[in-house]
Amino acid sequence: MKIGSVVLLLLLLGGCATSEPIDPAYFQIQPGNLSPANITLKIPGLTPCTDNPDHSLHLDSTKPVYVLVHGCFGSSGQFRGLAQILAFHGQQTVCFTYDDRAKLTQVATELRRAVDQLAEQTRAPQITVIGHSQGALVARKSLTELPLAAPGRVADLRLVTISGPFDGIEAARTCGKTWLYPLTLGLLPLSCHAITGAKWADITFSSRFIREPGTLLPQVSNYLKIDTDERGTCRREEGGRCVLDDEIFSLAEQRNALVESDSRAQRVEVRAGHVEIVGDKRVAPTKLISILQEQGVMRPTSPERLSAFNRLLARIYQDDGLPNPEDSRINGARIRN
Repeated sequence: MKIGSVVLLLLLLGGCATSEPIDPAYFQIQPGNLSPANITLKIPGLTPCTDNPDHSLHLDSTKPVYVLVHGCFGSSGQFRGLAQILAFHGQQTVCFTYDDRAKLTQVATELRRAVDQLAEQTRAPQITVIGHSQGALVARKSLTELPLAAPGRVADLRLVTISGPFDGIEAARTCGKTWLYPLTLGLLPLSCHAITGAKWADITFSSRFIREPGTLLPQVSNYLKIDTDERGTCRREEGGRCVLDDEIFSLAEQRNALVESDSRAQRVEVRAGHVEIVGDKRVAPTKLISILQEQGVMRPTSPERLSAFNRLLARIYQDDGLPNPEDSRINGARIRN
């Protein structure tokens, strides 16, 4: 294989949506229908779901907590919209922020420590970890057996992963072919590391991280795995033509029998773009909302509050064409065991 071809292929290795600049407007979250906070915490890695440099967490220590984990090129602020939606339904969130070029097991260990500290420093009856894209890999690994000291207090745990490449990233396949290393005079692994950082060795089809995903902890009560059929999706159109597609991972990249064989796993497949499913500044995550409500992760929207909820979505996502949340159908989703 020519070195030029290797480098060209490596440009695809991020396996991520493109990043967006930090917006100071994302520094605050409206309290919605959250109960008043009675505790302020600072836990390494956990922040409010904003890009505010103040990482103090203000929580009701007696209520469940939702931990949101972004993908690569992401930030806590990019989950502000989802945090606002959960707050509207009276559900409190924190976000996990991390170095998206670090080894994934290292990041998962950091997340696990943060979750353990959250459980120890609150009386939260349940902690739900929700990860998107690369964050899905990190979220699941964090709730498997890791070489950590047992926490002083254990909460009931739930896991939700969204659009996670659990079978390895296809664009990284070349990096997983160890027989090519000597043929490229060692440039292939060096280039893989230069493009994606230390995580490159974890995202290939042949990596131990992918081939040995581990067993979920006993205290994980259930696992919702949301896979997105992203074929033909578009993130942004101009003049009736797609200028930025929203197809990052195929269904094949997201399927992994070792991950899905756990009796606690419930798989949902939905036709949605990679960014569309969690929302951005222009598109509300209506399909994800429907799935989370159907699966009991997000509380249902009461009929008398539907108009207020629509207004919230329009304000957050600046979108005039939002589906009515009164429609309780899962938009294009198919539930699989």
